[in-house]
Amino acid sequence: MPTNLITPEGYEKLQSELDYLWKEHRPEITEKVAWAASLGDRSDNADYKENKRILRQIDSRIRFLTKRLEQVTVVVPHPAQRGRIFFGAWVDIENAQGQQKCFKIVGPDEIYQRGELQQRKDYISVDSPMARALLKCEVDDEALVTTPSGIICWYINKIRYEL
Repeated sequence: MPTNLITPEGYEKLQSELDYLWKEHRPEITEKVAWAASLGDRSDNADYKENKRILRQIDSRIRFLTKRLEQVTVVVPHPAQRGRIFFGAWVDIENAQGQQKCFKIVGPDEIYQRGELQQRKDYISVDSPMARALLKCEVDDEALVTTPSGIICWYINKIRYEL
């Protein structure tokens, strides 16, 4: 089961998506449905059918976002966390082969951005094996991450928080 944690920025993005869908996009599509319905026979009306389909998708997303925003817990980084990796941290790591990565540890709801099907490359879920291995580590610590190809050692180079 995914974690119900979210950063303040992630919460704001979900809330703004809900506001956009409810206040702008849904009324626009509802207007199109009403217009298409006024043309008469709905059985052969492609505009009516397509906009009704879009309206169902919007309503489904609105229901999901409304429920999800009630379930999540917003986690604001605390100044006492500095120096250790916790939820919301930006982390710079490097392995023995010199491969470097920089990412933010966030909730699963923040991995995908609105309107995009691609996962953000600079965010990882707190539920991922990488994040689990890094939690509570400090700069210069080693974190052992279990992967399908074996255990990989990552060195923590930098930790920062956006307060």
